Amino acid sequence: MKQLKFVGALSCAGLALACQHASAQSSVTLYGVADVSVRYLTNTNAANDNRLFMTNGAITNSRFGMRGTEDLGGGYSAIFDLESGINLQDGTGASRLFNRNAYVGLSGPYGTVTLGRQKTPLFDTLGDTYDPLTVGNYFENAWLPVALGAGLYADNAVKYVGSFAGLSIDAMYSFGTDSTATGPGGFSGQIPGHMGAGSLYGVTLSYTIGQLSFGGGAQQNSDNSNHKQTVFNANAVYTFSEVNLYLGYLHSEDDTGFVDSTLAQQPIAVSIDDLKNTGRIDDGPYTGVTWQATPALRLTGAFYYDHMKNASIGGGVLGSGNRYTGVALAEYSLSKRTEVYGTVDFNKVTGAGTVELPGRSNQTGIAIGLRNIF
Repeated sequence: MKQLKFVGALSCAGLALACQHASAQSSVTLYGVADVSVRYLTNTNAANDNRLFMTNGAITNSRFGMRGTEDLGGGYSAIFDLESGINLQDGTGASRLFNRNAYVGLSGPYGTVTLGRQKTPLFDTLGDTYDPLTVGNYFENAWLPVALGAGLYADNAVKYVGSFAGLSIDAMYSFGTDSTATGPGGFSGQIPGHMGAGSLYGVTLSYTIGQLSFGGGAQQNSDNSNHKQTVFNANAVYTFSEVNLYLGYLHSEDDTGFVDSTLAQQPIAVSIDDLKNTGRIDDGPYTGVTWQATPALRLTGAFYYDHMKNASIGGGVLGSGNRYTGVALAEYSLSKRTEVYGTVDFNKVTGAGTVELPGRSNQTGIAIGLRNIF
């Protein structure tokens, strides 16, 4: 990845910020991903119409950001990161200025502590190591960790990351997971007299020995009225030659209504409060493989499954069902920074899962895209 570094000053779009005390031991880096794709998707509404459209990337959302570090001596440094998503297809940005990262922290020999808006430990675990699609970008591919993780980012969060002789620790506590949420169904938290409302805590542990890395963790989210969702994960990846083999499992127990409301693409005629205390349970194993076939060509296959119980069908009716997702991805590097790719994905739902697709009980997507990393 090629990065543009400015020591002592950062100049961006004609706006200069002079750093009075800059030295060779401090730096600011401008970085990002520009990724856009053309996608064909079947059964996109109740009439089962197909759609051809341009959208964000298949695997990585486009984003830009600034990160900085200052050497404090003794092995310690101050760090910050400000990162925002952007839609290349129309130039629009996120609803908030820095929706992906906005934190400051200290890093040293015993780990890193950061404060602000940042990825949850579950997102770190899946995106960085244990998901073959790095928590894919299209909702049709990314539904499993997005819904079962009750959001992959948290506001107002204190986070610790450390690594010790092959053992990695990732832990977080959020005083309020989403500061933009309002009403009894939200996850905003920080309510006087209800310190735990809207909070999140999570921890993941992973261990690497030779070619094998494995780990697990737990995360719990509370809404404003102290209903809870608990997620457990267990994961492993084995590397040999140019191949990575993935195996993982997510388990969610949800009384907040978040999973039902997030996944439903058909009207279920109930409010978010009617979805609370249903005791929805999701069991989601998945597997995948990546193969660096040539220095330029990388191939990925992934399969995700979800068995749901006590899922809302609408009108107070709960049921069980299944969802199956298969994804094939081919990436071809034109350079160290730029690649073209093609992807095919298929979703199938049964039982209570039928409300999770907008039309028929199956949906197929095909896309080609171009990504530049800077």
